[in-house]
Amino acid sequence: MAQIKRSHTKPELKFRQKFKGFIYQPKAFGNPDFINYGKKEVIFIDGCFWHKCPIHYKQPKSNKKYWLPKLAKNAIRDKEITMDYNNAGWKVLRIWEHDLR
Repeated sequence: MAQIKRSHTKPELKFRQKFKGFIYQPKAFGNPDFINYGKKEVIFIDGCFWHKCPIHYKQPKSNKKYWLPKLAKNAIRDKEITMDYNNAGWKVLRIWEHDLR
């Protein structure tokens, strides 16, 4: 687990190359990957495993008592954060990691 990168992942770096005007800002509420304060937009780049991608997610085969609740909490937290930003007048964009390959 210690070797899993939290920031500066390959999908994030690819996004940064393609889009200008967004700054890398993992310390803001909800830990968005990028923010454009002028346009009030936040972008999250969601990993297929960690955020249960409907296309690529595969249920873990081992240690299910740990992983299944953890991944379910991730999905719930994603919805809550998105709703909080929307309620505050921000636009939220969630990009799946596979869309940046």
